[in-house]
Amino acid sequence: QVQLVESGGGLVQAGGSLRLACTASGGTNFRTYAMGWIRQAPGKEREYVATISGISTHYADSVKGRFTISRDNDKSTVYLQMNSLQPDDTAVYSCAARRNLYPLARTVNAYDYWGQGTQVTVSA
Repeated sequence: QVQLVESGGGLVQAGGSLRLACTASGGTNFRTYAMGWIRQAPGKEREYVATISGISTHYADSVKGRFTISRDNDKSTVYLQMNSLQPDDTAVYSCAARRNLYPLARTVNAYDYWGQGTQVTVSA
């Protein structure tokens, strides 16, 4: 069983930046997991944000060019660098893991394990 713990959320003004981190524990080999970020805004369905498998990455169109996903396998941690944040980015951001690297986990339902989430609030 994999446990995922997110950190780094907070309140930021529009145009600002935040860096989220998610550390995994309890699994066998972090390198063999596809990792991703999912968000859920109030009153809305969960939305896929980004995924990383090995050195391959994929982003939702809504964040492409503004967000960057990365991972440090030695630290069992995945990051989400968020730049040029807008009020529409306000949501609870959760990291997720899937046992297999490929194909890329580009949908909300592609994941096996989930973190509790961290709140990101962007003020206008």
